[in-house]
Amino acid sequence: MQPTSISNESLLNSLRWRYATKKFDPTRKISPADWATLEQALILSPSAFGIQPWKFIVITDQATKEALVPVSWNQRQVADCSHLVVFAHKKEMDTEYIDGYLQRIMKVRGVTMESLAGYRKMMVGTLIEGSERERIAAWNQRQTYIAFGNFMTCAALMRIDTCPMEGLQPEKYDEILGLTKRGLATGAACPAGYRAADDPYARLAKVRFETEELVEYI
Repeated sequence: MQPTSISNESLLNSLRWRYATKKFDPTRKISPADWATLEQALILSPSAFGIQPWKFIVITDQATKEALVPVSWNQRQVADCSHLVVFAHKKEMDTEYIDGYLQRIMKVRGVTMESLAGYRKMMVGTLIEGSERERIAAWNQRQTYIAFGNFMTCAALMRIDTCPMEGLQPEKYDEILGLTKRGLATGAACPAGYRAADDPYARLAKVRFETEELVEYI
């Protein structure tokens, strides 16, 4: 049976509805069922090689959220949202991590390690021995932005508000959340929840260049 697709207009309406929420309603929380869906949306995000070089730190503890406000340039979205998602990436890549991923493929797909030898060689050759080796942390961070965008789009489809944030001090986040000793680094954060009724930004028209200025066909 073919899955039911969302209509073209419903999809576009959700994207038009979404905006970078400046003021969240701290009294409204994302339901467990809705959060479980968004959590799986994060898990299902694509990445190069399918390698998933990230960790999603989900913060609902109010004290922790408040502690992050001063290192987020005092932006209250961090504390007033329902769930704060910190997109952290691996600072390094090694064969142990790649082999762990291949073990997961074996378990899920019922294949042998021998059948994955070529895939392993390609990943090791690119990420550890090859072109990406010297900039692997930056490469890993770019992968997290795929999940970041996917998360915001899925939230918009569910009428859950988000605010993409790079306006923070990554090193301080790492310190507060204990990420450095785990070989992880903060890349960005995304508060999620529900807009406050008096957030004036919710009523502003979305500003984008004309399609003809951004899209070219060859």
